[in-house]
Amino acid sequence: MTQPTLQPEDDVARALDVLAGRRLAVLTGAGLSTDSGIPDYRGPDSPPRTPMTYQQFVGDPAFRRHYWARNHVGWAHVHRTRPNPGHRALAAMEARGVVVGVITQNVDLLHEEAGSRNVIDLHGRYDRVICLSCGTVIPRAELAERLEALNPGFLESVGEVGDVEIAPDADAVIEATSHFVPADCERCGGVLKPEIVYFGENVPRERVERAYAMVDDAGSLLVAGSSLTVMSGLRFVRHAARRGTPVVIVNRGATRGDPLATVKVDAGTSETLTRLASELPTPRLAAPEGGFSA
Repeated sequence: MTQPTLQPEDDVARALDVLAGRRLAVLTGAGLSTDSGIPDYRGPDSPPRTPMTYQQFVGDPAFRRHYWARNHVGWAHVHRTRPNPGHRALAAMEARGVVVGVITQNVDLLHEEAGSRNVIDLHGRYDRVICLSCGTVIPRAELAERLEALNPGFLESVGEVGDVEIAPDADAVIEATSHFVPADCERCGGVLKPEIVYFGENVPRERVERAYAMVDDAGSLLVAGSSLTVMSGLRFVRHAARRGTPVVIVNRGATRGDPLATVKVDAGTSETLTRLASELPTPRLAAPEGGFSA
């Protein structure tokens, strides 16, 4: 006789049992921000994408022009997005001492905006730009003004932001990029790059070590909205599993970490995290302002 298939409701109940009384490190991915209007790369309903690699960006001016044209449109959209119930649930759990901190693969800063304090932006953040020659860092908003001055009328020529497909790294899918004029570093004339980690680029070691320490400081690892396709996120699941730390994964669709999960919840992050926030008790040894300091 075959056993009945567990429904997401049953899996959430199992997740509550596993996580109750434990302090959580949380690893988040693009699936968490879809309810804020930012699509992910690898969700079950996502169209195929081929993100630009670091080697393409630094090696070919045409790729850089194409990237900055698309980013100029996409940045405006991401800049206007707001946290969703999933982000707010994690911030609320951190305030109660349930969550020790968040390791996010997203660059949208929605965790910080929701009120999370201990956040490791593993792949960087969309609101800063760095010069690859002299290391100068400037706000992305400042660059937006320069790009608008260099390319008057460009945003109007590609239509409203709402009509353009947006990706998680503030990229936008548009074709009219051949005449776009990118900006160079005002200090040295070097190449400017968003302060985010591209495909083919390594996450800074110090950032990775802080993330490992956050996982070690917790009693369980909660993954929310990540397919764990790339090693930058999967390594923390493997690390937790090797240590015998329970792993709970909340994601629509399969992930590379499913074989290592103590519980897998195939459901949306907003509703699942909201329920966890409402039902998980505060660990007895956790103080409201305590936890790992990122």
